[in-house]
Amino acid sequence: MPSLSVMKILLKELMTNEQVPRTPEPKLVMDDVDQVEAYTQAGRESGVMAPVYLFHATQICQVIDSGDHVLDLACGPANQLCMIARLNPDCRFTGIDLSPTMLDQARALATEMGLSNVDFTAGSITDLSGFGDKSVDCIMSTMALHHLPDFDSLRCTMKESARILKDGGGLYLADFGRLKRGDSIEYFASQYKDRQHPLFTLDYLNSLHAAFTLQEYERACAEAFDLRAKVFSTWMVPYMLATRTPPRRALPPRLAQALGAIQADLPDYHKRDFSDLKTFFSLGGVKTPALG
Repeated sequence: MPSLSVMKILLKELMTNEQVPRTPEPKLVMDDVDQVEAYTQAGRESGVMAPVYLFHATQICQVIDSGDHVLDLACGPANQLCMIARLNPDCRFTGIDLSPTMLDQARALATEMGLSNVDFTAGSITDLSGFGDKSVDCIMSTMALHHLPDFDSLRCTMKESARILKDGGGLYLADFGRLKRGDSIEYFASQYKDRQHPLFTLDYLNSLHAAFTLQEYERACAEAFDLRAKVFSTWMVPYMLATRTPPRRALPPRLAQALGAIQADLPDYHKRDFSDLKTFFSLGGVKTPALG
C-alpha cells in the first residue's frame, strides 16, 4: 500500500477544484552537461527512476512484436531504449532527440552495452518527415513529452506518430500528468531527494510543472488516433499517464523471466515503488503481467 503521506496528497488532489497552470520547461533542449549527467544516472537500472522504467518496460514489451522497427520519441540518454533493445534483440530500434549532449550519452550507453540493434538520429518529434507514412511498426516514449513547449506541439507529435505508424502497429507513450496542487508537485519532486542528485530534483520539479493534463492527452490522442489508441491514468489521480494501443502479444516467457530478474535485483524500497505503480495503473485499467 502507498504510504500515509502519499494517500494524504492524493486525497487533497481529489478534494480540490483548483489547477496549477502549466509552466513549460525552462529550456526545450536539455544540453547542460551536469544536468544531463544527473538525469542519465537517475534513469539507470540502479537509479531513482529504475522502478518506473521497469514498469514501462513490461508494458512496452507487449506492444512490440518480433522483427519490429521501433522508434523512441525524445529518447534522451536512452536508458529506457537500451533496456528494451537488450530485451528484444530481434527488433531494430531508432532513438530520436533534439539534444546532441543526450545523443552522445545514448550512443555511449548503447556501445557500453554492446547493442548492435540501435541507432540514433537528431530531430524534433513534432516533425517526423524523415519517416514515411506507415513505415514504423511501434512507437514508444517514456517521461519525455512534457518537454514539448505547448499543446499544439503535443498535437503535432501525436499526429505525426499516427501518420508513420503502420496499421496494427504498437504505441506506448508514458509521461507525467499535471497535478492540481503546487504542494502535491513539490512533494513528489522532493520525495526521494536524499537518493537523487539535486539537479535531478530540480528537473523533476520542472517536469511536473510542465506536464500536460489528462484531458489534453485525451484530446490529442483522439484527434490523431481516433479509436486506435487510448489514454490510461493512474487510479484516483492522473500522476502518470500512458497513451497506448492494446497489447500485440502476451509477454513471452523469456521476457517475463528477464524482467523478473531485473525486479528481483531492485532494492526493497524500489520494489515497493514498482508495486505501487503497478497497483495504481492496474486500478486505472493497465494490467501488468506476472514476471518470471
